[in-house]
Amino acid sequence: MKKNLFLLGLLVCSMAGMAQTTEKPESWYFKLGGSYFNQTASTEFPTVGGHDAMDRTYVGGKLVSEESVTGSFGQGFRTGITAGYRFSVRLGVELGVNYYTSNDKKMAQTRSDLPITPSGVYSFKSVGQISAFDVAPALVMFLGEAHGFEPYTKVGVLVPIHGDLEITSDAYAPIAFNQTTGAPIAFGDVHSVDKVKPNPTLGFTAALGTSYKLGKHISAFAELEYRNFTVHGKTKETTEFTVNGQDALATRTTAQIHTNYRDGLNVNSNNVLTNPNGVDKDKPMDELSSYVGISGLGLTLGLKYSL
Repeated sequence: MKKNLFLLGLLVCSMAGMAQTTEKPESWYFKLGGSYFNQTASTEFPTVGGHDAMDRTYVGGKLVSEESVTGSFGQGFRTGITAGYRFSVRLGVELGVNYYTSNDKKMAQTRSDLPITPSGVYSFKSVGQISAFDVAPALVMFLGEAHGFEPYTKVGVLVPIHGDLEITSDAYAPIAFNQTTGAPIAFGDVHSVDKVKPNPTLGFTAALGTSYKLGKHISAFAELEYRNFTVHGKTKETTEFTVNGQDALATRTTAQIHTNYRDGLNVNSNNVLTNPNGVDKDKPMDELSSYVGISGLGLTLGLKYSL
């Protein structure tokens, strides 16, 4: 679908180039707007702290229900400023700079009526939120003005330049263990915040909008925009860790605080599942790289100032 939309946008812009006239001189314009997006596609979330993306319920130590946790971080709010240059009555280019904050999304959860089940399961919930700055270059085709309205369409790319996925986890979990048997002997309220930094990525955007002239230089505008891209994790760092409300981050090892995401794991990786020597607690943990989707359909409202 993304490829078809992109090809359609290029076709429309090519047709506009053949039909352009000299009714309007070259000009600059600036736009300031706010958006709200709804997610358009759901995928299964990645593993969070060793927990699968599942919502599970245990009663008396037995699993009574479970379901996959799916979703997208494409639902949320965005603000942005855009500079545009109009070559002619039909064609122009834009460069937008945006700040996006997603809605909170549950990524994994377990509920149990016991502090810990015989199989070692305890209650917890992990919630994620993405915040990011991006730049968005686009090619714009203006469709003609009538009665103050001027519809247009545009296609472009999204380039995230800064941001992270923040995962907040809360659990009633074991906090002390028998030194001989390893069995839990004390429990507490554990709160942690992990921040996942992404690898560079590239996304796609397409929009249909219209402006309405309010004055000689000022217009209001509205855009219906579709965007789609995925974000792959690069590193993860625990920035908060408390037990019963008390800071306990200093009690965590380097391997527990820092994670490097890899395309594959082997016997040399710092991971207990593949390294026969176990985990070196003084080095960052190695885990398989995962990704989250940020696809959405949104409405943008704002003001446009033309020079």
